[in-house]
Amino acid sequence: MDARPVRPRIPTDALLPYALIAVVTALDVLVGATILLALLAAPPALAAVGSAPRRVLLVGTTALLACLGAAAVNGIPTSERAFVAYGAVVAVTAAGAYASGAHRRAEAHRRDAEEQRRLAERDLADAQAVADVAQNFILGPVPARNGSLDLAVSCTSAAAGARIGGDFYEAIPVPGGVRVIVGDVQGKGLPAVTGAVAVLQAFRESAPTTTNDLRTVADRIEERLARRTGGDEFVTAVIADCSHTGQVTLVNFGHPPPLVRRADGTTRLAEPDLPGLPLGLPFPDAEGPGTCTVRLRHGDRILFYTDGTAEARNGDGDFFPLRERGALLDHDDLPEALTDLRRALVEHTGNRLDDDAAMLLLRFAPTAADAAAPPSRPRARMRPAAPSRTPRR
Repeated sequence: MDARPVRPRIPTDALLPYALIAVVTALDVLVGATILLALLAAPPALAAVGSAPRRVLLVGTTALLACLGAAAVNGIPTSERAFVAYGAVVAVTAAGAYASGAHRRAEAHRRDAEEQRRLAERDLADAQAVADVAQNFILGPVPARNGSLDLAVSCTSAAAGARIGGDFYEAIPVPGGVRVIVGDVQGKGLPAVTGAVAVLQAFRESAPTTTNDLRTVADRIEERLARRTGGDEFVTAVIADCSHTGQVTLVNFGHPPPLVRRADGTTRLAEPDLPGLPLGLPFPDAEGPGTCTVRLRHGDRILFYTDGTAEARNGDGDFFPLRERGALLDHDDLPEALTDLRRALVEHTGNRLDDDAAMLLLRFAPTAADAAAPPSRPRARMRPAAPSRTPRR
């Protein structure tokens, strides 16, 4: 096969201004009165649509030379009508070249901005994906059922651009029930995440030992925090013993109180008479937290949550009405109940959560089998649903 060089094809729209110059010039010479010379200002204007400034200038120069030639052929190169035509061609060429350059600069700026936005969104998505994976790894699964207790968890990440927080939860099976902790470490970013890891490590080490009561478990957490920061970090938390008989005993360290949702549709907050200070604060002589005991009946639920739920605000500054939305927890499927509550939370804030919102929902649902046999450590464990992220604006 004969290999011949392929000549680049000239676009039709690039030839159109030159064709117009040829037609106008020919007609003007045939008429012989320079009536049509002013129409030679049209080709530069036509070239300005989608062409570079250099091409506009080239077309304008060609049009001006054609105008001069046609006027000379007609014998009136210095007439007033000829000078009007020359001026029109020059003015339109200059204006077209400027407009073409401005358009191209604006288009280049738009493309750069679009590329920067795309790269920023990709980087943010990558960072959020890493944060979600890290958060799931840190929190881990909780038992889906233990004896007469059903559990489910949810973690709603803050809006895009907000930094990951130190929200945490854990539920550890112990003889006769489950020990639960839900809390939030002061601050944002990596220090808060590492603080949450320290708290969970201390809880996982001390909570399974039944000789450790709730205050002893809290002391172990405070010791771990003191070794980390020397008293410069604090944590709000609720620690609870949830028994297979339906009794929930909890201590509160400066954290939003759990919400009790009764099977009859009533709600109340589980608040001790004497709330405690957050864990990690350097006040060794402060009076410890009081104990709150709640007796759950069949079908009753208790919701543990972080301040991202309790303090979420809408555009008017109103807090999320958690107690008024308690009916959302009545769904037979606990993960679906948390999904409904999470959706209502996001809608209340107008798709703009400024803080993570972790939730743990526990239901007392004894069966005949639970009463007949002692519970064993469950095999099935419930992972939180993939963290939902509020849409970017």
